Amino acid sequence: MALAHTKKKEIIKSLKEKISKQKSIVFVAVEKIKAEELFDLREKLKTDDCLLTVSKKTLLNKAFEEEKIEIGFKELEGQVGLIFGFKDEIAPAKISYNFKKQNQNLKILGGFFGNQLIGAEEIITLAKLPSRNELLAKLVGSIASPISGFANVLQGNIKGLITVLAKAKA
Repeated sequence: MALAHTKKKEIIKSLKEKISKQKSIVFVAVEKIKAEELFDLREKLKTDDCLLTVSKKTLLNKAFEEEKIEIGFKELEGQVGLIFGFKDEIAPAKISYNFKKQNQNLKILGGFFGNQLIGAEEIITLAKLPSRNELLAKLVGSIASPISGFANVLQGNIKGLITVLAKAKA
């Protein structure tokens, strides 16, 4: 069914707003996914301040062209969905990759990351990276490890002294 001209303009305007606010976008094919599975995906995305939008390829092309970004959605297969990440750049890649593990019908087609178009392989590589919090925890652990080792060495000397004093007293 053809959309009215005003409705198309509203969709393009909405897409342009999302494109201007995004930190990253993952392109996915959603044509074989059931409605309840898409609902579950949207709920997971919502918790990480991400958004799934499905639109016609011509409208997507028009919105990206107006933002001076060349993508060429016509070459992408199937019904294309855009997963926008507004806070965390990696979150859309992680969520879509984890969802793909559970639902083989979702296909990651590529993405837009750091003002650069990237392929599906790069999206999957980004999804496999540890999160920022995991990296910070590893950093704190590696910084604290020598300090705790040093404290244990010092404790060992004190325990040894106490043992010697206890034996001398007895």
